Amino acid sequence: MALTIGVDVGGTFTDVVVFDGDSVTGRKLPTTPDQSAAVIAALAQSGVGMDTVFLHGTTAGTNALIEGRGARTALVTSEGFEDLIEIGRQARPSLYDSFVDRPPPLVERSLRFGFAGGDPGALIGAIRAAGPAAIAVALVRSYAEPSEELALADRIGEELSVPVSVGARVSPAFREYERIATTVLNAFLTPEVAGYLSRLDQMTGVGRRLVMTSSGGLMPFESAVGYAGRLVLSGPAAGVVAATELGRAKGYDSVISFDMGGTSTDVCRITDNPSAARQRRRGGGWVNRVPSLPVRTIGAGGGSLAWVDDGGALRVGPRSAGSVPGPAAYGLGGDQPTVTDANVLLGRIPGGLALGGSVALDTGAARRAMAEVGSSLGLDADTSAAGILEVVDTHMERALRAVSVEEGADPRESVLVAFGGAGGLHASRLARRLGMPRTLIPPLSGVFSALGLLLARPGSDATRTVMIDEGSSTLPGVMESILAEAREAFSRDHGSAGVGVVALGETRYVGQSHELAVPLTESWIDLRDSFEAEHRARFGFIRHDQPIELVNVSCEVTGPPPLHWADLPALVVHDLPNPETGSPGAPVWQRSELPPGFEAAGPAIVVESDSAVWLEPDDRMTVHDDGTLEVTHE
Repeated sequence: MALTIGVDVGGTFTDVVVFDGDSVTGRKLPTTPDQSAAVIAALAQSGVGMDTVFLHGTTAGTNALIEGRGARTALVTSEGFEDLIEIGRQARPSLYDSFVDRPPPLVERSLRFGFAGGDPGALIGAIRAAGPAAIAVALVRSYAEPSEELALADRIGEELSVPVSVGARVSPAFREYERIATTVLNAFLTPEVAGYLSRLDQMTGVGRRLVMTSSGGLMPFESAVGYAGRLVLSGPAAGVVAATELGRAKGYDSVISFDMGGTSTDVCRITDNPSAARQRRRGGGWVNRVPSLPVRTIGAGGGSLAWVDDGGALRVGPRSAGSVPGPAAYGLGGDQPTVTDANVLLGRIPGGLALGGSVALDTGAARRAMAEVGSSLGLDADTSAAGILEVVDTHMERALRAVSVEEGADPRESVLVAFGGAGGLHASRLARRLGMPRTLIPPLSGVFSALGLLLARPGSDATRTVMIDEGSSTLPGVMESILAEAREAFSRDHGSAGVGVVALGETRYVGQSHELAVPLTESWIDLRDSFEAEHRARFGFIRHDQPIELVNVSCEVTGPPPLHWADLPALVVHDLPNPETGSPGAPVWQRSELPPGFEAAGPAIVVESDSAVWLEPDDRMTVHDDGTLEVTHE
């Protein structure tokens, strides 16, 4: 069988998982300043060929947005609406914080152009004189009648030879502010993302190349070039896909994924409601209305730097030591303490562990770095290390509460799936703080997001604003039309017919100003039941006497994933292992030697080449047949 390779690029390490039809293996490489260099190295080490399937999770779009490395972008919109992206909406994310500013618009005022209809010759001349590197075209009424906008965009693209993002394709639903802002963000990111994907295209030497989207689906490189905004959560989404598949395999309807890497931590709550992947989101403070998993990212990871602020308080992150020089314990020249150094110093990462399979740990260097920050706090190195772990755990607890308690969900009803190089070190303490009774540490936990690429489904979708009143007989025909559009897109992108369909209807009570996405069938009775169940769960009430209306319809067509969870090989049965003795006196188990059914109690440490698991006192761990570690918390 041909190789299928998943490569997920993080801020510190690039994770690689290879499936050869019989076995699944994983490893880590240091992330390079140009991400493509680490990706090409990973592929070269795997022995790829023209029949190899390459699946990629990237932060190219994310980094370009955060660092402001997008293209100089022009906006063409309906005359009189040029300043809408700056005016925005009345909603404020921090209502009572008078020091919060909105991020600056991605298009400066001199690059905003109004179009009143007719011949666009003069408009195109003005845009040419301004010299943008990317153009967003989004007319106010294009969601209802896109022909004028599409013709205008084609004319601009032909005459100016720069990438053009079109609102009718990027964000086809109604609400002009969100549609225009999303189209602008897409244009802003397109040259950077297109250049990155093109470099990989030319250098990979493989037959099929798919990239992960923010919604957890796979899209061909050549299609993704025009939809850069859909890749903002490309990397984190893969981990959520994997966590969801593990939860399903273990019989859990609600999963909270906890992915702690070297630079950041990504958390997400996923239930059996497919509407979670259709949230309208923001990226880096800017509107990005694309299908997206509800991932929350914070700047807290194993490489997060500890520092003392001007008020004498201990802070952790968001700055990271990265892969070079990395934490002080890596012995590569880093001299500032990190979360990893704190875990090493307190014995939660054994000194003999080689992170990434190659980085031998230097406990002495970690102690020297910790003593430096401790001197500013008047604390010894060990106490400073404990303080660092307390601070970073508090940050991550807040993120976990944001995706559960703040959304009206009880975290105790979910299972925590912890992964990433540092996830297993902090999962038990966080689960206890939230009252969660159980944590799952998956196999290949250090490269679990890369495994998620192999578990994801290729997909294509279509969205349309329909504005149908309850009871309308047009519902079946509308659904069929939009589904046909999604099927056509899937056939074009993936060269085959899809095997699965998800239809969602954004629905509201007549008179409401917001919608809820719920599963959609051709039955108005089913739609009302689904909508009111979601409305009650979200807001605590329903209105029996109020009619509903269907606002937007989205259909997604999917194909089979490259790998199913059931395809993962079962553990090889070993003799009962003998643990090593770690510090502070906790046994250290080698994960590769643990047989199915093995049980252990905390405090204890379980290690593998690219990650470690810390069991708190009174934790109970059981090893499943597929290698998953189930940890229950007293």
